[in-house]
Amino acid sequence: MTGRWTRRDLLRRGALASLGVASLASGCGRAAAGGTYAEGSATLARARETGIISLGIAGEVPYAYTDRNGNATGQSVELARVLLGRLGIPRVQAVTVDFGELIAGLTLARQFDMVAAGLFISPDRCRAVTFSIPDYTAPTAFLVPRGNPRRIADFEQVRDQGLRIAVLGGAVERRYAADTGIPDARIQQLADQQALLDAVATGRADCAALTNISLRNIAAANPAAPVEVTAGFFPVINGRRSVSAGGFAFRPGETDILDAVNDQLRAVQRSGEWLTIARPFGFGPENVPGADVTTEALCAT
Repeated sequence: MTGRWTRRDLLRRGALASLGVASLASGCGRAAAGGTYAEGSATLARARETGIISLGIAGEVPYAYTDRNGNATGQSVELARVLLGRLGIPRVQAVTVDFGELIAGLTLARQFDMVAAGLFISPDRCRAVTFSIPDYTAPTAFLVPRGNPRRIADFEQVRDQGLRIAVLGGAVERRYAADTGIPDARIQQLADQQALLDAVATGRADCAALTNISLRNIAAANPAAPVEVTAGFFPVINGRRSVSAGGFAFRPGETDILDAVNDQLRAVQRSGEWLTIARPFGFGPENVPGADVTTEALCAT
């Protein structure tokens, strides 16, 4: 992991995106000069008083991004809208920054009140922000030619069959492949999800590895491509299962809003409503965190 808090290189600079509200630049409640919020303000109380809260997003499909109409959407944004609405905060605004700037934007620049961007929970990030309970898990999967002729199901099979694998540059799947023993010469690092699909569809790679969420999303967006997505799994690397899970992030010490969001998140996960909200963005039942997936464990890993 680099010092920029990156998960992958699918980062792009964006402007402010609104979610059914006016621009953040016009002001929000007790915003300080320049659009930031004064340190020490009680986020939950202020948001309930003003009826509005700001979210940090990073333009990454399908977690949190701006659609063709200029509206912020994605699994994290739509879920946050439901959870916050039930806390008496009917409106949200989204501020788009590079993925690598989300944590600094929350804690240092105070550009927004919480991060709703599908941010993976990791020990390094846990030292800088406080995470909610896991919102989702993101098993790894493979994009393969239709019919999966090589019967690829894990990294060991890619290694043992001498296959070529495509991954995103800077993504964790590159490490999974290398740690499994796949030679560098057979690992293609590509720039974006479309490049992964093109590599598999044209036969330049035998498979591509990424989260099952992202791969289902790109396959659904390209229905004519001769590819399919394998079942998701958590790789076992050096004898240890590697679980990836994401959550909402808050400034350390803001326990009121953290606890309130956690209560609502648990409720929608237990009721099954979580799946109704998340399914349109490529999430499925296997992405619902199990009881053994906890923020405490992910922060300590």
